Amino acid sequence: MSTTPQRILAAARALFAEHGYRATSMQAIADQLGITKAALYYHFDSKDELLRHLTLPLLDELEGALNDAETAGDPEAVRWRAIEGYVDVHLRHRETLLMLVRDMTLLVQAPVADRFRAAIALANDLIRGPEHDLAQRVRAAQVVAGLADPVVLFLDEPPEQVKRLILDGARALLATPAEKEEPAGTRPRGRPRGRSGGRPAALTEPDAQRARDLYAAGHPAQVIADRLGVSRATVYRCLKTSAG
Repeated sequence: MSTTPQRILAAARALFAEHGYRATSMQAIADQLGITKAALYYHFDSKDELLRHLTLPLLDELEGALNDAETAGDPEAVRWRAIEGYVDVHLRHRETLLMLVRDMTLLVQAPVADRFRAAIALANDLIRGPEHDLAQRVRAAQVVAGLADPVVLFLDEPPEQVKRLILDGARALLATPAEKEEPAGTRPRGRPRGRSGGRPAALTEPDAQRARDLYAAGHPAQVIADRLGVSRATVYRCLKTSAG
């Protein structure tokens, strides 16, 4: 794609996000770029075509991330690959997401609406896992609903920090009753601490295998360490041992 269409899309995305899709005219986009409306129409036939070009990357990447998560095998790995992929895609397309949220009527227009509905339904299935009881379905729906909203609400915050806090919230929602009942101030997920009261220096074999599976599924070492209640160095030692 040439420079001019890229500039047009960037200007349209920013104006749609700031003022709303319906409140932004093609003339406003042309004025923003300092070109004639005829020059704008030379590259894009309509606002609908601009909208399609702006939303396609988000939808393509979201579908790709969820399809990739499906291949992870283990339900827990599938769940967290889907959650992280969902968040990563939305963080990469913050302005496009803001544009869609600012004008909610866009989310009922086909084919955008059809693809979003299908992606959200798939995300719910992957995060719910094999359990079909109402409680698990509700928790999965709560998690999916909470993955994108913070991306829009905290646009000015560092993406990595927003992502970490979103994942923390997802973990809290998906925690088992036993994990939620643990007294405040104790280490989450109920794993035993080392003799000194810190994190365990080594993983049990089942946890070591889980660490390897999560790493193979694309989870960063820090995320694995947080979930298993060990240091990142312990995770790296486990991975290095398995590689050797």
